[in-house]
Amino acid sequence: MSDSQIFSMWSGPRNISTAMMRSFASRPDCEVVDEPFYAYYLNRTGLDHPMRKEILQSQSQDWQTVSEEINSPLSSGKSLRYLKHMTQHMLDEIDLSRFNTHLHCFLIRSPDLVVASFAAKYDNVTAEATGFKQQRDLFNYFKKQTGKIPVVVEGEDIQKDPAHMLAKLCKACNLPFSEKMLCWEKGAQPEDGVWGTHWYGAVEASTGFAPYQDKSVQLSFPQQKLVDELMPYYEELRQSKITL
Repeated sequence: MSDSQIFSMWSGPRNISTAMMRSFASRPDCEVVDEPFYAYYLNRTGLDHPMRKEILQSQSQDWQTVSEEINSPLSSGKSLRYLKHMTQHMLDEIDLSRFNTHLHCFLIRSPDLVVASFAAKYDNVTAEATGFKQQRDLFNYFKKQTGKIPVVVEGEDIQKDPAHMLAKLCKACNLPFSEKMLCWEKGAQPEDGVWGTHWYGAVEASTGFAPYQDKSVQLSFPQQKLVDELMPYYEELRQSKITL
């Protein structure tokens, strides 16, 4: 590992992405950034997300400014910066070469679970909003740029055995594993985006990864049709995931 590294974690919504951010924030060597392109995404798309006004006021809406910020020198005493990205935020005009020197990991989850969870919190669930295609496209881009298959992990696998899977993830990314990644303090944290008050209730109540629970979901016909559309993107990345 070099003196400093920037780690981009690429996820769609309604995964364990916030718990993963908590996990890395617990490392003494790491600082974290929560969805740095969210305000840019809302401004460019005009989408009416919960807390839209607050989000737009909380971050830069210019992707180039955000890119400079996330690639700036790390804070004193830190050697790792963890970026929690939502893949749907990465619109076509963003220059992905700004990320070529980052460590990359892709956090995946089955579309049926994502769609069911998303629909419970947000009415307008579209293929674009789930980020599955964007995640696949980002995976292929960084695979081509690095000549290596990027690291892929599935949220449910981490919930089944956090210590084992996080150790495997760190090894695959050439990072030292820390037992401190397995727990965190309850409540909101300073690094949380302002949108956390709407979305982060379960994580704020937690002190570690929620135990895995086998879930069966009931989907409407339109939701099932959306899941069928998204499944090939998920399956493509799933072939490369780290396994238990």
